[in-house]
Amino acid sequence: MSLNPKRTIAELKELRDITADGNGAQRLAWGDTWLKARAWFEGKLAGLPVEHHLDAAGNRWVTLHGASPRALLIGSHLDSVPNGGWLDGCLGELAGLEILRRFATEYDGRPPVTIRLVDWADEEGARFGRSLLGSSAFAGTERIEADRVRTDRDGIRLDAALLRCGVEIDRFPEARGERANAAAYLELHIEQGPVLESLGLPLGVVLGTKGVERHAITFHGQEAHSGSTPMNARRDALAAAAKLALEIREIARKHPDAVSTMGSLKTFPGIVTAVVGRCEATLDQRDLDAAILAGMYAEARAASERFAVEEGCRVEWSRIWNIEPVPFHAELIELCEQAVRETAGTVKRLPSGPLHDAAEVARAGIPTVMMFVQSLGGISHNKIEDTREDYLKLAIEALDRLAAGTINWIITKS
Repeated sequence: MSLNPKRTIAELKELRDITADGNGAQRLAWGDTWLKARAWFEGKLAGLPVEHHLDAAGNRWVTLHGASPRALLIGSHLDSVPNGGWLDGCLGELAGLEILRRFATEYDGRPPVTIRLVDWADEEGARFGRSLLGSSAFAGTERIEADRVRTDRDGIRLDAALLRCGVEIDRFPEARGERANAAAYLELHIEQGPVLESLGLPLGVVLGTKGVERHAITFHGQEAHSGSTPMNARRDALAAAAKLALEIREIARKHPDAVSTMGSLKTFPGIVTAVVGRCEATLDQRDLDAAILAGMYAEARAASERFAVEEGCRVEWSRIWNIEPVPFHAELIELCEQAVRETAGTVKRLPSGPLHDAAEVARAGIPTVMMFVQSLGGISHNKIEDTREDYLKLAIEALDRLAAGTINWIITKS
């Protein structure tokens, strides 16, 4: 068998060496280091019987044509957050490349079905705050008018940054054409959380990506002098927000896979000698069950109104963004479980809290599944992100088994 996981691990380290500094990976989408990483990746295609191109949204497609035009898609992303880790995104991409090599060798350049490897553009959304940009164009869920005017911290607009890389945002809808003949999509990713490590398991089968409710919440009280205002006369907006910050944890704890986070807080006037008159907070809630997510939102909103009354304040809510839960394909979940069991033994099914391009592919109606590999300490988006190399090897082998099983599944469905 020509699969060589050690080569993939070596290539991951090579990519780290050329695109990271002392603070971690610096492959920020649409920047020079990201373009350098993509050029490096393109060099790895030399000698393979493939064709490759960039679509209208900047996604790179590598195609190994098969006896059938029905296509197995394998994908991930090369971009990173600033000061990111050495595995997030690029593990799945380079593992997919190794599997493509294996099929090209064993089938003399013509596997039973077409195999397409995709490097999604700007999965992270780290620079402009718009995650899953390239895959949303593929899925047809892009929001061009809302996204084009997004700016980075230097005031550069998203559409201008894309154009510098040869991508015209108005042509995004053309990327939907890449969906032709897509029969299934697979993605390998580090877990980015502590569940697999806590269970002592190397690999997990992903049931789907959690839905997200993300809101801005503003409590309005009354600014007052901190020295002269009695405690029972205060209308403290921070006090109401603090109560909510504690309450959302209890709301989430009612459900085994739910999470709820108040991630930012701003107070006004924000000085030590004044009672807080206005407090602006953000809330992020996630669960794989749409009904649970809706219930958590309703509970949090009711709690905020109760705490506002208790503190003599009023509260306003504004939705920042939301996405529905995206369950993955039941039959592909079974195939993924089989591949993990054959490779690593014990199987754990779990939802994904972080968003992934796989969710956009699934939203486009393409059968999809993801596989997770354990993250040491549950840490990601950080230079200390890591996974045991023997587990990386298992992950690549399991993804290969999953690809082989999925090809047979595609053939039977044709």
